[in-house]
Amino acid sequence: MSILCGVPILECVYCLGCARWLWKKCLYSAGHESENWGLATAEEFAPVPRLCRLILSVYEDDLRNPLWAPPGGYGINPDWVVVKRTYEDTGGCAAPYMIYLDHDNADVVLAIRGLNLAKESDYAVLLDNKLGQTKFDGGYVHNGLLKAAKWVFDTECELLRDLVEMNPDYRLTFAGHSLGAGIVSLIVMYAVQNPDRLGNIERKRIRCFAMAPARCVSLNLAVRYADVINSIVLQDDFLPRTTTVLEDVFKSIFCLPCLLCLMCLKDTCTLEEKMLKDPTRLYAPGRLYHIVERKPFRIGRFPPVVRTAVPVDGRFEHLVLSCNATSDHAIIWLERESQRALDLMLEKDRIMEIPAQQRMQRQESLAREHNEEYEAALRRAVALEIPQAAYSPSYGTFAEVEKGEGSGSSSGARSSLLSFKRMKERWDIFIERLFDVDESGRMVFKKSST
Repeated sequence: MSILCGVPILECVYCLGCARWLWKKCLYSAGHESENWGLATAEEFAPVPRLCRLILSVYEDDLRNPLWAPPGGYGINPDWVVVKRTYEDTGGCAAPYMIYLDHDNADVVLAIRGLNLAKESDYAVLLDNKLGQTKFDGGYVHNGLLKAAKWVFDTECELLRDLVEMNPDYRLTFAGHSLGAGIVSLIVMYAVQNPDRLGNIERKRIRCFAMAPARCVSLNLAVRYADVINSIVLQDDFLPRTTTVLEDVFKSIFCLPCLLCLMCLKDTCTLEEKMLKDPTRLYAPGRLYHIVERKPFRIGRFPPVVRTAVPVDGRFEHLVLSCNATSDHAIIWLERESQRALDLMLEKDRIMEIPAQQRMQRQESLAREHNEEYEAALRRAVALEIPQAAYSPSYGTFAEVEKGEGSGSSSGARSSLLSFKRMKERWDIFIERLFDVDESGRMVFKKSST
């Protein structure tokens, strides 16, 4: 009898646990993962909308008579298209792509489109993977995406090398969406491993923008290549958070909400320490940019805010129960909201009337901040004992860590030091905008230019 009396209590505890879980998932939709990240600047985020439009242009059959152009057009010159490959050209080994010589922005761009739901070859690339199947540079990568990346690289490396050598001041940029984002991420990693095949191009001239990428690299590689790979995620996008085998996702495409709920339960019950120490677990690659445009319990979209970081733990670990989880994955929405976010950044800079010299100083300061944040992430990966985090010292990892450096207190001290440096630099810039030094050496408010 006493046992039966305890059943209602257990039911209440179970209901409270479920309610707490749902409440946490609702809060995640407000951009919970990135709430402590720094804000992106216009200089570093400027290429994103332009590259989104370039990826969209790959879908067109005739760029001179486009059918799906966004408002304002693609902003490209068809005469500057060097190569445009279709499914017939790739033979199903990779998604269609285009090489574009962007003289306006001093860029050699290889752009790859996203998944085509009507093409079996795209599914074959995504589903060709099992956890722990393929090793690369001391970590694990998605097998099918690596095969596609090697095929594209082997096919186009000579052309890319010629373009880079003919334009020594241009950067080599790789951009892709969804399936294409995973492919270009692994192309960049493969290119960094084989610089001689691209005319010994410097690492700093190579960069990648992965729009709404699939999880394709292990955590140690995601952090190690954060200086060349940038992943852009729109609010609640499900794919960068999908930890299950992609085969299960597409088998359940008609009951995706049910699958997302089950995956949420699984992720919630898995300890974060266990996830971090799993060497075969895949993550979204590189530095992360999170576009946040919705707030909990609010209707409609708000002015988008872009946050950025190189996180080690808390790297989009949980799926979001949101009606926008799939729509946020669309390249059309990503292009639209990234352009809105960039316009807001530029408007803010215009209002602040930043002089050209200080703008250059801010770019130098931003480069230093990114480098410090990148090094701090590498150190934190070692401190958290991420498998093979210190695999290759030649890529800036810290194989020789001083005794005691991995402790929580020292990690916190380093984090505080970096935060202090950033605050000091930003404060100095703020003071320079508002004050001048008069003849007597005292600080006075600047006079308005009007």
